[in-house]
Amino acid sequence: MALEQRSRIREPQARTLDLPPPFRLVALREVGDAFAHACTQAGALGAGTMVFVGRFDLAEFAVILEPDEPLAAARRAFYAGMVALGDALAALAPPEKPITVAWPDAFYVDGGLVGGGRLGWPAGANEDARPDWLVFGAAIRVVAMGSDEAGLHPLAAALGDEGFGEASAERLAEGFARHLMVAIDRWQEAGFAPIGQDYLARLAPERGAGREIDARGDLVIRRVGKPIERRELVPALQAPPSWLDPATGGPRW
Repeated sequence: MALEQRSRIREPQARTLDLPPPFRLVALREVGDAFAHACTQAGALGAGTMVFVGRFDLAEFAVILEPDEPLAAARRAFYAGMVALGDALAALAPPEKPITVAWPDAFYVDGGLVGGGRLGWPAGANEDARPDWLVFGAAIRVVAMGSDEAGLHPLAAALGDEGFGEASAERLAEGFARHLMVAIDRWQEAGFAPIGQDYLARLAPERGAGREIDARGDLVIRRVGKPIERRELVPALQAPPSWLDPATGGPRW
């Protein structure tokens, strides 16, 4: 999974993030859509580009990857992105604050939805060929806009209301970039298995169930005395993200 920097075009940078090499920042204004911009411009921007939307209430960003595996296997990069996002959240969270994932894409903090991740790839790409690019996008609610939001929406949460203190969109994006580098290095050195295990560790525990992620990224669940359950990754990623409010472009309330 390559992150080599290949800058082909330059765009104005409205905000600055402290990103590790080989990341390159493209900053959009508040009305921008990081995921859509990264997907439509991936060929021009190249691997290692992070598209970041400058919003106060929401950490919204997307990173362009160039995988070295066929698309069917390379989609597992989604899990690497989710692991990196979970680790970035954990690094900013209060001690023992529960951070969990609802398969495949939604993040919860202490039971409240804060956002999630998504994955894009070229339309019509061959499952058995290496895709030109992948895009992992994320959106995490940092601040609840409105004094009574938390009371009106008890199943949703914002980092600022969960004791994350100095957490900001910039700090979360910076942390994600560093943790993604770690995840990709682990994948290259030890294979996908450690990434899959880290992701599964964030799912809500289920007694008597054994879970694994197979070579195509599907979630396989085995329960004693019951048929094997398979949750397919591709249809889940092609559907609208479970956490997304299409009206606002951010996490659901």
